[in-house]
Order: sequence, then C-alpha cells, then structure tokens
Amino acid sequence: MTLDLRDVRIDAVVARALTVPLVEPFVIATGRVDATRAVEVSATVHWRGRTATGLGEAACLPPVTREDQGDVLDELAQARLRSGADLDALGTVARAGVETAVCDALARIAGVPLRELLGPGSTESLETDVTVAIAAPSKMGELARAWVARGFRALKVKVGKDVDGDARALEAIGRAAPDAVLRVDANAGYTADQALALARACEALHLDIECWEQPCAADDLDGMARVARALDAPVIADESVRSLADLEVLLARRYADGVNLKLAKSGGPLACLAIGRAAREAGLRVMVGGMVETRLGMTAAAHVACALGGADFVDLDTAWLLADDPYVGGYVADGPRYRLPPAPGLDVRRR
Repeated sequence: MTLDLRDVRIDAVVARALTVPLVEPFVIATGRVDATRAVEVSATVHWRGRTATGLGEAACLPPVTREDQGDVLDELAQARLRSGADLDALGTVARAGVETAVCDALARIAGVPLRELLGPGSTESLETDVTVAIAAPSKMGELARAWVARGFRALKVKVGKDVDGDARALEAIGRAAPDAVLRVDANAGYTADQALALARACEALHLDIECWEQPCAADDLDGMARVARALDAPVIADESVRSLADLEVLLARRYADGVNLKLAKSGGPLACLAIGRAAREAGLRVMVGGMVETRLGMTAAAHVACALGGADFVDLDTAWLLADDPYVGGYVADGPRYRLPPAPGLDVRRR
C-alpha cells in the first residue's frame, strides 16, 4: 500500500539534539564521526479521528548529507507544519525525521507495527552485518575478530583512503575472521582504477568479496560502470542514488547492480519504499542501511526492510557502535539477528 500523508493533521513537532558518543571513531573515506549528529523528532498527529505521538530520527553525516545537526534543528524550529503536505517544504534529512515520526504515530493509531502499515505480508526478522571503520590494519583485524566472536557473520569494511593501506586492512580482516562474509564500502572515495586495483589485490589474497558499495564519486557514473562491468560481485550504489529520478538514471545507464536505501538521504520511509520496490521490479539488488544512528533510526529502517519482504544486504548496525543507548524497545536483537515485535508503530521509547 501507499500511505498518503496529505490528510494527516500535524498538531505538534518537537525537535531536540540527539548526540551519543561512539565507542570507537567512525572513520570513512570522506570523514570521521565521534558522536551521532542527529535530531530526535516527536510528532503529534490526528488521523482517522484519533491522535497519537510518534518518534523519528533525522540523522546527519556530512558530507554524505547536505544538512548537519544544527541545520536540521534550525529548520524544524522555523517550520510551520500543519499537515503531511507541508513535509514537501523540508530538507531531506529533516523530512526523514518528521516523516518517520508521523508514520510511527499513524501505525500506533492503526494498532499495527509500522512494517505492516507500509507493506502487508511483510517479514518480521532480519540479519545485519556490522561495520569495521577505517583504522590501522591490526586494529581492524582485532575488531573483525571480536564481532565474529559475538555472532556476526557479515562484515562491512570501510575503505577508500589508500589502496595499499586498504588492501593490508582487508588482508588483516581475512586472517582474523576467515569465515566472515566481506562487504567493501569505499564511500565514493576511489577512482575506477583504484577500485579495480583493490579488487585485484583482494583476488590475489583469495578474499571473497560479497559486494562493492559506491566505489567511485557520486557523479562518476562512467567510473562506476567500469567497475561494475569488471567485477563479478555486485556493485551497490549509495551516494549516487537518493531519489526515484536517480534510480531511473541507474536503470538507463546500468552503472550498478543494486541500491542502498537510507531514510536520511531519501527523505523518509515512504521514499525508501518507493525506490526499493522500483529497484526490485527492475531486478536490482537492495541493501537497507543508515547513517550513524541510534536504536530509533535503526528500528525505523528495519521496518522499511521488513516491509519490502527483506533485503539482499542488511546494514543496520550502528547502534552497536555507540557508547550508550538512550532508547528501549524497537527491534529485539540476538547478535546480528533482529526481530520486530508485533507492538504498534516503532515501539521505541526514551529511557
């Protein structure tokens, strides 16, 4: 089904900073994060004669997102939101937070989990990978070994700064966790030549890479196409696909084999669902991921993945990387295996 938010009355929106320290620095090709840079959004809405309040997370990760935490707080402080139609005036990250909160409230009113409101017949369980951020190769190997010991079977490995250093890191991870599935994410940090050089290094090391995520710059579609043609493992577009229009370009130029869906980059769960369904219909692989988010944001993304009936690659791990968890409820985790209970909405609450 497709939710139409235009007939939803918004009575109140409250935004506050959501800053949670990470256990380890989260370093990717384009930056470093030491704490979440998000905004918690609470929205009270009236729909079908009833009123409820929902929560959403607007997650910023510059330069992946154009907005930072302060931008979203300022925007929502000035916004005059009276109905779901007003969400069209918001920036992408702010909209993602408000739309998630509104959808949470609507599911609470309907008395069903958000996944069922979004996609009848949806699944309720997923298995996520966990991210190993850029660090010294020995440190990345230690982290990989520790995560596998905790039950994780798939590791997303951040690369994109230096081909030789990245190859050494992947070699260390391969030795530390030889049975783990590896998903390599360059966060747009490579040229096509560099990405292919790393792929050749992985072949020489006998590393089995399950997928390659965004090897080249977001606008280097020719470079992405070169990499996708040369590699057997699928190339997943992340920074290059934020909207249905971007997906249409991918389908026309066939520069990648799949897409990564993220609430914050596309403006909320409804846009992610539309992109995911269109990608599936076109035979593309689907990954569902996030920025650096808490249990709140990860639970919302998990409901989107379940509404799609699951995903080829699930990357909903960042709550594991935080030094504190300000929320209770949401998904129930058994290591990397998540189950979404039958409670209405997201069922996430502040501690």
